[in-house]
Amino acid sequence: MKVTLERTALLKSLGHVHRVVERRNTIPILSNVLIQAQGASLLLKATDLDLEVVESSPADVIMDGATTVPAHTLYDIVRKLPDGAQVSLEGGGEATQLIVRSGRSRFTLQTLPPSDFPDLAAGEFPHSFQLKAADLRKLIEKTQFAISTEETRYYLNGIYLHTLEVEGENRIRAVATDGHRLARVELIAPEGANGMPGVILPRKAVGEIQKLMEDAEALVSVELSQAKVRFTIGPVVLTSKLIDGTFPDYARVIPTGNDKSLIVERTDFTAAVDRVSTISSERGRAVKLSLNDGRLVLTVTNPDSGTATEEIEVDYDAGPLDIGFNSRYLLDIAAQLDGDTALLKFADPGSPTLVQDREGAAALYVLMPMRV
Repeated sequence: MKVTLERTALLKSLGHVHRVVERRNTIPILSNVLIQAQGASLLLKATDLDLEVVESSPADVIMDGATTVPAHTLYDIVRKLPDGAQVSLEGGGEATQLIVRSGRSRFTLQTLPPSDFPDLAAGEFPHSFQLKAADLRKLIEKTQFAISTEETRYYLNGIYLHTLEVEGENRIRAVATDGHRLARVELIAPEGANGMPGVILPRKAVGEIQKLMEDAEALVSVELSQAKVRFTIGPVVLTSKLIDGTFPDYARVIPTGNDKSLIVERTDFTAAVDRVSTISSERGRAVKLSLNDGRLVLTVTNPDSGTATEEIEVDYDAGPLDIGFNSRYLLDIAAQLDGDTALLKFADPGSPTLVQDREGAAALYVLMPMRV
C-alpha cells in the first residue's frame, strides 16, 4: 500500500474514527484503525465491537492495500504535523510496519493483519429513512441529559426512538429517563419511518452521532434492523448495536391531571435557581418552590452553610403550594427549553411535575419532586 493525502483531510477522518477506540483494550486489534487504500480514496475504520465508524477521504493512491495501526498513536502523529503538510503512508501486505512520512518527519508503526479486523456492519437493515441533521440533533440533544447511568437498568442507558400516531399524524419520538426525570421530544415522522421497530440507541453511539452532525442542513440516512442501526452522515458511516431490552411504558409516568399552572420567565427562573443553589450541599441539592398569588419564593437550606431565598413574580393563580426539586435536574430541564417562558404544571407536592415551553410543545419533561 502506498498513498498520499493532505494532512487536514486525514486528521478530520481520524478525528471522527479514533474516538470510538477505547484507550485500554484486552483485544489488540481493537486498539487499531483499519486503513484501506483503493481507487482514489483512503478508507479508515475503527470499532469497539458495539460501535463502528467508517470514513473515506479523497487520496492519491499509488498502490492499493490495507493494514491496521494503533489508532491513538496515528491520530497524535497527524495532529502534531504542520498545517498544509502532505502525509504519505506506505506498508501493508506482508510488511509488519507502516511508514508515515511528512516533510522531514518519518515514523514507523507496528501493524496487525487487516484480515483480523472485525466487521460490525454486516447484515440486513430492512428499515430506512432520511432525516435532516438539525431534526436528528433536536431529538438527541433535548433528551440525552436524561439518559440513565445506572448499569443495572441497562435498558435505560440510551434513547428510545420509535414512531406512533398522534391525532392522525405519524410522529417519530425520542424518550430518555433515569427514573428521576423524563425527556420526550417528537417530530413529524419522515417518509419511510412508519413501521420501524422501537429501538434503544446506546449512550456512546448517541454521543458520537452528535459530534458527527456538523452541517445542520445535511440529510442523515438512518437504517435499522432489530439488533443494529446505521447512520450515514456525508462521508461517515456509523454502525451501532442496539440495547437489547424493553424500554418501560413511559406514558404511565407522564401525568395528565396536573391542574396548577405556573408560567415564569425562563432566564429569570434559571438564574434564581442557580443563585440559591450555590449554598446547597453536593448530597442534598434540594430547592423548595413556594407558590402563592403570583409570587414564587425559592429556598435552599443547608445545615452546614446557611440559607438562601429569592422571590420572583410569576403567573400563578392556583392555591398555595410548596414543592421541592433537585436543583441540578431543574436547571438541566430549563436549559433544554427554547422559549422565553417556561410552563410548569403541578398536582401536589408528592406527584411528578410537567415542564414545557408551552401547552402542546414538541418537547415535554417530567420531573419527580423531592421531600424538603
